[in-house]
Amino acid sequence: MKTRTIPVLLFAGALVLAGLLHALTVLSQNGGSSPSPAPGGGAVGDRPKASVETVTAETASISETLVLTGTVEPYRVARLASPAEGPVADVRVREGDRVTSGEKLLSIGREKGIVALVRSLRVELEKASENLARTRQLVENNALPGEALDEARAGYEKSRADLVRAEEAAEDHAVFAPWDGVVSQVHVRDGDFASSRMVLFEIYDSSSLVIRTAVPEKYAVAVKSGMRVDIRLDAYPGDVFAGTVERVYPYLDARLRTRSVEILPADPVAMLPGMFARLGLKLKTADNVVVVPQEAIRQAPGEAAVVFVVKNGKAEKRSVETGIEADGRVEIISGAAAGDQVIITGAERLVDGDAVSPVREGRTAGEDDPAGGRR
Repeated sequence: MKTRTIPVLLFAGALVLAGLLHALTVLSQNGGSSPSPAPGGGAVGDRPKASVETVTAETASISETLVLTGTVEPYRVARLASPAEGPVADVRVREGDRVTSGEKLLSIGREKGIVALVRSLRVELEKASENLARTRQLVENNALPGEALDEARAGYEKSRADLVRAEEAAEDHAVFAPWDGVVSQVHVRDGDFASSRMVLFEIYDSSSLVIRTAVPEKYAVAVKSGMRVDIRLDAYPGDVFAGTVERVYPYLDARLRTRSVEILPADPVAMLPGMFARLGLKLKTADNVVVVPQEAIRQAPGEAAVVFVVKNGKAEKRSVETGIEADGRVEIISGAAAGDQVIITGAERLVDGDAVSPVREGRTAGEDDPAGGRR
């Protein structure tokens, strides 16, 4: 049986040759090259203008802020204890009362007995003094030996020492304010029995109120005296008070891994112990730098940050070096300048050189958004 393989092969070769001739004709009509596709489909020259929203990069101040909470506390506090045991009498103050230095606050019972003892010892001291004077005169007249004068002098000194101890004991039966302050707690009432060293009162100095907070170990070295702080007190809703770091404790709490810090308002503020404070500690501040909204920054993993700037109706891609980020804004160290129209929306599919059509422009990086936020 004969096969017809050769004619079939000849027919297939003719088809391939015809296809090649057609491809060469198309290439010659297009100048020997094919159109370059652009991201998103179509050639670069064929892409429509992209609608974008821009803001104007501005010069402003920006701070890296550490958000903390704190409590108003007095650093000068006295816990007055009973110097002796006995019934409590004549309590003269209550919580909230202001006291002055040396003011008597209460008495401990048995005071009458110690007063009587003091009177008795004063009489004995007078007798010992008279005896000493008589003995000295007799010794000088050789009526008594010199040893008698020594004995009389020793008796006088003993009586004087007994009187001093009794007078001190009499004072110990009353409690006095150590300095001007406010009574914060009274632990006893008239008729209570106080044991020795039992706490009777707590007094604080209202001029010593500070806001105490704890800084995490991560920032323990960065925080320093004199740093600026924004203070918000729940007792004054909506108000922000300027303050500074007054004192930084020289050690780290080994259990909590925090460092204690004391903060004072720059201007006097009526505060009470126990008030709750919300704090914004300015760790780092840059003044007169270029800032843009955070949404203007685009950064792929492992790549440098970039922004798109509108220049002559086209999107210009720029690599930027960024600094502090705070409150939805970013510091631009290099790559963009104040006055640049920076694209914040619509840049997702842009490439360098794309024609753009700003639908809203001219707002600065710190201007209020009509929707209620801040750029």
